[in-house]
Amino acid sequence: MKVKIINESSFSLPKYETNGSAGLDLQASIKEPIELKPLDRVLVPTGIFLSIPKGYEGQIRGRSGLALKHGITLANGIGTIDSDYRGEIKIILINLGKENFIINQGDRIAQLVFMKYEKVDFEEVDFLDDTHRGIGGFGHTGI
Repeated sequence: MKVKIINESSFSLPKYETNGSAGLDLQASIKEPIELKPLDRVLVPTGIFLSIPKGYEGQIRGRSGLALKHGITLANGIGTIDSDYRGEIKIILINLGKENFIINQGDRIAQLVFMKYEKVDFEEVDFLDDTHRGIGGFGHTGI
């Protein structure tokens, strides 16, 4: 799959770091460091613009090292870049840690994963088919 990209950052294009990598690291493209205090959120630009083919989305995911070491993660869990969006990719970070965190120019702040998706048509019905689980919800199968 080919994805058209405009790179207005001062860094090379995102790349897969290993042969088995699913995600491409995105870097902060900022003029000055950003101080992210505990429980604060910030929108961090990347300088990257994409044209994603129809039928695909770009998923923005947090970086595990930032989450484990500093409590830095995505405020919206996983972000979605729709195939018709043409604006700059910006990352919503939140500091769930106990200490201030500094984001510097070039820091790897998130991962980008491309996913194929299906569109659905709803069929409105009066009843759903029965299953063994039925309406059993959160925790119904144990801890």
